[in-house]
Amino acid sequence: MCGGKGTRLESPHEKPLHPIDGTAMVDRVLAGLRESEIETIYAAVSPKAPETRTHLEDRDGVATIETAGDGYVTDLMALLERPELAPPVLTVAADLPLLEGPVVDQVLAAHGDSDASRTVCVPAALKRRLGVSIDARLEPDDHLVPTGVNVVGTMDESTTMTDVRYDPRLAVNVNRLQDARVAADRLQRRSAEGR
Repeated sequence: MCGGKGTRLESPHEKPLHPIDGTAMVDRVLAGLRESEIETIYAAVSPKAPETRTHLEDRDGVATIETAGDGYVTDLMALLERPELAPPVLTVAADLPLLEGPVVDQVLAAHGDSDASRTVCVPAALKRRLGVSIDARLEPDDHLVPTGVNVVGTMDESTTMTDVRYDPRLAVNVNRLQDARVAADRLQRRSAEGR
């Protein structure tokens, strides 16, 4: 999901193209997906992020799908109507620059053969500890924050499962410049540790 404008980020770049430690966020997410067991990658783009569309059209193994850019849920619903996307579908926001393949594989393994949908959340306390913004909470569990990683199954919304993870790689959504600084710092530390 990479069709948002990213006005909260206050970046001169479209949000998915905002560089984190020298690499566009969307490219970091793609790298995490490529090192996972995911077989096919589609990028949901929109008229609100035309440079992102152009950027992604040049990437091998990524098919772009145009959405209206009316918001995550609205764009997701439009995507799910496309015949080439049959549930279960893993959705990932382009603002998760710390995402790694093993994290994606853990989510997929937890989902298994279920027909339900799965919303991956982190505790709000983890986001506060990391110093990153909290822009949404999972209702009625206001101590949980959605990560932007979901599995959309074939059953109705009432069968959505909540998957709570205490993992900084899922907790750092870059919505503001401070979030970008935290992500860059964590990536630099990861690199220094040789991971």
